[in-house]
Amino acid sequence: MSRMRCPPLSVKEKSELWARWKAGEPASAIARALDRSAGTVHYIVTGRGGLPPRAPTRAARVLQTHEREEISRGLAGGQPLRAIARQLRRAPSTISREVARHGGRPGYRATVADRRAWRRARRPKASRLAGSARLRCVVAAKLARQWSPVQIAGWLRWTYAAQPAMQISHEAIYQSVFVQSRGALKQQLVAQLRRGATYRHARAARRTNQGRGRIVDAVSIRERPATVADRAVPGHWEGDLLTGARATHVATLVERASRYVLLIRVPSKDSGQVVRAIARRIQTLPRHLRRSLTWDRGSEMANHRAFTVATDVQVYFCDPRSPWQRGSNENTNGLLRQYLPRTLDLSTVTQRRLDAIARRLNERPRLTLGFHTPADKLATIVASTG
Repeated sequence: MSRMRCPPLSVKEKSELWARWKAGEPASAIARALDRSAGTVHYIVTGRGGLPPRAPTRAARVLQTHEREEISRGLAGGQPLRAIARQLRRAPSTISREVARHGGRPGYRATVADRRAWRRARRPKASRLAGSARLRCVVAAKLARQWSPVQIAGWLRWTYAAQPAMQISHEAIYQSVFVQSRGALKQQLVAQLRRGATYRHARAARRTNQGRGRIVDAVSIRERPATVADRAVPGHWEGDLLTGARATHVATLVERASRYVLLIRVPSKDSGQVVRAIARRIQTLPRHLRRSLTWDRGSEMANHRAFTVATDVQVYFCDPRSPWQRGSNENTNGLLRQYLPRTLDLSTVTQRRLDAIARRLNERPRLTLGFHTPADKLATIVASTG
């Protein structure tokens, strides 16, 4: 016995689906609201890479819905085409072609004509990547090197400033990778995106935060000097532990002015071991690059006083459940998941491998740095202060 298939989603249902998706609702909740399976919702969302379709628009020069209704009423009232054209302030030839195209005087229906006009207007325009093999090859090569679409778009504008045909927006790159129907770039390149996402999540999607323990004698981030907040002075770092399988960890440090990344292998989450490992690495830096460290409320930095004594670096602690207060580090941790996923036992990763990963990030152009690299920015800082 064959299973009954659900009818396809109507235009109204699809609009509701994308409105709920943009509001951050999960696929399961959207499916319940539409009385459909979660698989149906997931298929539609992933088919467009999580990017809602643009609402169809019409140029002012073409006939609008209300004009077709006036034509239909005029024909029903026996008016000549020229009279209808005068009322609508259109050329008689425009009205004549419209009526002839949609059944003539006896068969013209405004609703049917309007629906056919929308259908004819669906002429998919080839993307710039699909139309330029040279640009497509350059973009694909940079994606293969794990550059983000924002970095690629900025690099293209800088490198090909006099060649507009070799420039493209980061949004167009995302759409070419995410939206399957565009097909300009190979779907395998999705795996090269730095966060490994196969579609775009709604910004309104909620994320839960976990509480943290109390730190004795913790100095609040609110007592941090203003020069740290405005990134005007180098040597201020943000730090955290990146967690892997089997409760293994790697310490991540990001310098606020240059976004330069340091990755440090730690034996465990024990505060004494974490503090000693980070202190050894910090002490190898020039003194003007050792000013402060901003950390979250994790117990791994409970021994912060010993760290400050060893390095003369003051530690400031974020407010509970406020990861955005060390946003550069949070962003970097997200990028590092491409190389250090949660399922990986981080104790098996050598310091040499960690240095290679950090070097990969430090040699990428960054939008926040005007598409200079963190390595170049830090070198400039060291040269100017040396």
